Amino acid sequence: MIFFVLFACATKQTDNISIPEIPKNHFLNKGFALIYNDDLYKEKLVKGKIENRSLVIFQKNLKKDTAVKITNLSNSKYLIAKVGKNVRYPYFYNSVVSKRISDELELDASEPYIEIKEIVEGSSFIAKKAKTYDEEKKVADKAPVDDIQIKELSINKKSKKKVKKENFKYILKIADFYFKKSADQMKSRISNETSIKNVNIQKLSSTKFRVFLGPFENLNSLKKSFNAIKTLEFDSIEIIRN
Repeated sequence: MIFFVLFACATKQTDNISIPEIPKNHFLNKGFALIYNDDLYKEKLVKGKIENRSLVIFQKNLKKDTAVKITNLSNSKYLIAKVGKNVRYPYFYNSVVSKRISDELELDASEPYIEIKEIVEGSSFIAKKAKTYDEEKKVADKAPVDDIQIKELSINKKSKKKVKKENFKYILKIADFYFKKSADQMKSRISNETSIKNVNIQKLSSTKFRVFLGPFENLNSLKKSFNAIKTLEFDSIEIIRN
């Protein structure tokens, strides 16, 4: 039985369900970044090194040298980076980023919620913005991380104001389906093949049904469910602020 899926995760085949991956124009994922430090490498949690001043990230779904736009979803700041070599890092995180990237985007170390978007070759965005990668890299290579000035890279430049921190509340988006029946099948599979019970379906439109877990109100419960679903081998689960 073939199910039509919008933005679906690639999965392994089972006797009951097989979900084809729909080709995408570009990779897009929201989730938590892991901010690199040498202790992560020494403890073998990350199988490669990233220099403090680097504009390179580790990202398991993209090929080396892919250009990406990284956005801090808490303040809308973004920059251009490139994907480094394929290395292993904890499954929960959607990428590993350098201290420089963290500092420039002003990531909250306790909640580094970011969006990674692949920049498709030939797009108007890469024509206008991608050149900043090489320009900023030259500046960074000549200065210590602590001396790099944080730039406002978002379109709407506003004066810095202290923003009240929102309550922690996220969902794990598994997949969007064209048909309710397909969403029900996925919900049943997750319930039957894992220990997860808080599987939900949201009707987004007459032809779009989202299967998701949550909402989660703390990081530990989010991580627990994220890791529990690892056995199903979904290719790219999104963490979405609810």
